[in-house]
Amino acid sequence: MDNFFAAPTNEWNDNAVRLTPAGILTVAAVIGLLIIIALLMRYHQSRSRKITTRQLVFSAAAMALALVTSMIKLFEMPMGGSVTLLSMLFIVLIGYWFGPYAGLMTAIAYGLLQFVLEPVFYTVPQMLTDYPLAFGALGLSGFFGRQKYGLIKGYLAGVLGRYFFSFLSGIIFFASYAPETMAAPVYSLAYNGSYLGAEAVITLVLLALPPVSKALAQVKQMALEE
Repeated sequence: MDNFFAAPTNEWNDNAVRLTPAGILTVAAVIGLLIIIALLMRYHQSRSRKITTRQLVFSAAAMALALVTSMIKLFEMPMGGSVTLLSMLFIVLIGYWFGPYAGLMTAIAYGLLQFVLEPVFYTVPQMLTDYPLAFGALGLSGFFGRQKYGLIKGYLAGVLGRYFFSFLSGIIFFASYAPETMAAPVYSLAYNGSYLGAEAVITLVLLALPPVSKALAQVKQMALEE
């Protein structure tokens, strides 16, 4: 692939490409469009309410915190994937606060933003699976916002959704990296489960602490205030 949007790179191997500046601008435009769609869906979901400045600020703050904490890596895997400082939680919170439509759209936009930070990929299907679909699954938390223990349930749903797409990418696009003694599905399950599972356990332990759960409940109340 060598065109206006992507050009060959030596960062991974001869088959990998990197977005050109024009490609990055295109993805940035898509991110902006997704955020606008998310806001419009939030509006139509509840016509009696206007999108408040408070909601915009809380969503932007959560996305910024997710981006910053994603760069603080407690452990990094050799071929991609890392245990970060609770970065997935901040994206999950947006869906938990404002529902599935805003949550999913914002999470997809965040996945594209992660891709822009390191815009190297093999094929478009691989890029879509690893970024907008995998990270977008974190927005599934929006379906649990009104349930008891909704944040914990939503977090688990989001992480499992991301795990599914990461596993799918592993067996479709990266099966050749599996050791000869291990089947590709097993390798993908173990590889992706190691870093996603470790971060999930750390996050769930923190969410189970009464002071943390109480503080997050107060934050949700502030986020939803008119």
